[in-house]
Amino acid sequence: MSLQTVAERSGLGVRTVQRVLSLREPKANLDTVLQIADALNVELRPKEAGTAHLVRKREAAKKAARLAAMVQGTSALESQAIPKKDLRDIEDEIADRLLSGSARQLWAD
Repeated sequence: MSLQTVAERSGLGVRTVQRVLSLREPKANLDTVLQIADALNVELRPKEAGTAHLVRKREAAKKAARLAAMVQGTSALESQAIPKKDLRDIEDEIADRLLSGSARQLWAD
């Protein structure tokens, strides 16, 4: 099915359909995605994310890894590489602080 046909069936613009289907629109509006799914006759099911605690814990681990990598990068610039075990300890400490702190601190970029 062409993008033009999907656009016509969904009531969306061709460029919008193209961006969403090419995954260049990572924050696509849910209504837009559902319109495209309906036009394609595709059923969407939510991916099971787990409990709220598990979701928060995963997000804290991802953010902690990002922040620890920044520390590691800064240390590398100073020719003081951080051993892997110490880096994991730093990540764990950051994750614990994120989980015990405010939600804004955890979810903000």
